[in-house]
Amino acid sequence: MGEYIVVFITYPYDEGNKEKELARKLVENKLAACVNIVKEINSIYFWQGKIEDDRESLLIVKTKKSLFEELKNFVKENHPYCVPEIIAMPIILGNEDYLNWIDESTK
Repeated sequence: MGEYIVVFITYPYDEGNKEKELARKLVENKLAACVNIVKEINSIYFWQGKIEDDRESLLIVKTKKSLFEELKNFVKENHPYCVPEIIAMPIILGNEDYLNWIDESTK
């Protein structure tokens, strides 16, 4: 078994489900075992000298640490933001069967 991470990616809120396309591509390319989409979140952040208040979607990606760089580059190439949020947190414990499934479902 490898080291596992959860990656958070925000995406502009889109009635056309563009974030779903990105999630599907991550799984199809075996960069992620699973992507959950929280369809609408409210994000308040500082950007280019002012405070923004936007609706976004949140992608919650389960994958292996060894795939992070490739996943990050893929997202940057397929994301509309010039500075997309792509942050990872380690999975320190988990159901062994689920972690094995992550191994089997990714590169």
